[in-house]
Amino acid sequence: GTKGVQAQTLAHLHQAQKLNLVIIPAINKIDLPNSRPDEIESELKSLLGDTEIFRISAKDGTNVEKLLETVIEKIPPPKPGNKEYGRALVFDSNYDSYKGVVAYVRVFDGAFSSGNKIKFIAQKKDAEIMEVGHFKPQLVHQKVLSEGEIGYIATGLKDPSLVRVGDTILFGYDLHDSSLKSVALPGYKEPSPVVFASIFPKDGADFALLKDSLLKLKLSDAALTFELDSQEVLGRGFRCGFLGSLHMEIVLERLKREYNLSLITTTPSVSYELVLRNGSIGKIFSAGDLPTSDRYTEIREPWVALTILTPSKYLGGILEMVSKRRGVHKDTMYISESRVEILYEIPLSEIIVDFHDKLKSVSSGFDSQSYEFLDLRKGDLVKLDVLVAGDLVNALSRIVPREDSNGEGRRIVEKLKELLPREWFHVILQAAIGGKIVAREDISALKKDVTGYLYGGDITRKMKLREKQKKGKKKMKERGRVNIPNSVFFELLKR
Repeated sequence: GTKGVQAQTLAHLHQAQKLNLVIIPAINKIDLPNSRPDEIESELKSLLGDTEIFRISAKDGTNVEKLLETVIEKIPPPKPGNKEYGRALVFDSNYDSYKGVVAYVRVFDGAFSSGNKIKFIAQKKDAEIMEVGHFKPQLVHQKVLSEGEIGYIATGLKDPSLVRVGDTILFGYDLHDSSLKSVALPGYKEPSPVVFASIFPKDGADFALLKDSLLKLKLSDAALTFELDSQEVLGRGFRCGFLGSLHMEIVLERLKREYNLSLITTTPSVSYELVLRNGSIGKIFSAGDLPTSDRYTEIREPWVALTILTPSKYLGGILEMVSKRRGVHKDTMYISESRVEILYEIPLSEIIVDFHDKLKSVSSGFDSQSYEFLDLRKGDLVKLDVLVAGDLVNALSRIVPREDSNGEGRRIVEKLKELLPREWFHVILQAAIGGKIVAREDISALKKDVTGYLYGGDITRKMKLREKQKKGKKKMKERGRVNIPNSVFFELLKR
């Protein structure tokens, strides 16, 4: 009732329309003083035509009963399935120290009850049901979970990796039959990560705690993936995969709040596909994994369909901002006199770092956005390396469009010059593509007056001391190493 139609709402609406689902429009929170039900109703009618729109308030109970009655009346019940055999789809899972892995399921065929012997098709794992029940919304034990119902199955399994989202649970079939894959429920795809970043504890002693924390988060977040990562500058950590930038922010926030961890996060990146010289296809998840250009012929990056909903007065600023990020404008549609929907196709790498903040700034916070993966497309991309005092810092490497590489290289070394503390020797900062240096900055050495304690005497005494200092600084430059503070990595994330 206050925000109106959001980009995420439109994305779900279009998906529901493709699947020919029943759509019942409703405007919630009409009790709030800044609610705009008349204006929002006109937006909904422009999307759905002349249809009944419910104005409800969950707080006051206004029209809630009428809406629920309409849901029962218009939405068709589940179709009857096979009574003899049981099939259930796993859509989520949790872990209980007594019941083991608790699978959240939708039952398509048959009925499940305690003591049933079941099988997980994808993992080829047998188990015995400890308990079944419904959500009210807490877990409530029931004797039977029947077809058409949503509920939980306590499996007793102690290994969370054995229960995967999208798997089919069978009951009543010959569990040793090798052809059971043919009866698996179709249409559900396990979420696959598209955004990747490495996470390191600020204190190396917290590595074990970070590992345990990620394992616990994985129980309730099937889309989170992680594997061991190690970098010379940052130490040991994990390379994590996320569904998107918002998913990444949520996971990082949970690690900080729930487990009191102080973390360093590398620049988020996407997965790239390489066509190697021998014709095979490879995947990389960070700039550090990209081989030299003579080992591959093509690099492909993920593109997404971006939907932005905004008041029409901000249209010009948003179009200009997105176009600068390699966005390809597809369509602009007015859903009301003052609200416009903008459709773009854009590389995913362009919107995962600071795009949301910039968009909010341009639109004064009155926009919403959503995106959907399209495909992988060939890109003219290069690896940008950063060298500090001649040493390559893999954590600062990134994959960038060739046309932006010089500007990005200059930006990084200029920012590093501001952030890095001065050393007792001269430090050279360089951005390089292959063997070519595209940007350079110098940090002058700290100086100490080695002649300050002298009083009187010949000038040659001072000259000898200064010459000795000059030789010492030359040795330090050859042997010295720059320790990059953790705060530098956080600051460089800001575009």
